Amino acid sequence: MSERKENLIRLPEVIKRTGISKTTIYELINEKRFPSQVKIGARAVAFIESEIDEWLVNLINTSRNKSTAIRNKKKGNSYE
Repeated sequence: MSERKENLIRLPEVIKRTGISKTTIYELINEKRFPSQVKIGARAVAFIESEIDEWLVNLINTSRNKSTAIRNKKKGNSYE
């Protein structure tokens, strides 16, 4: 079995990387639309770095796909 080393990042770093507020992050977590935090102490949580990175990649891809579809529709190049 191969072990994968995971890095944990704290909330301020997640906010910095995503540009999303703390409130919005927790709303997205409650809606199951953002990676859940990991409890690392009695009053401390962190996030798995690779999950945050993957979420960002998916967000970018979704945004670009929607933009392309809108441009194609405006040009009359609908490939649907």
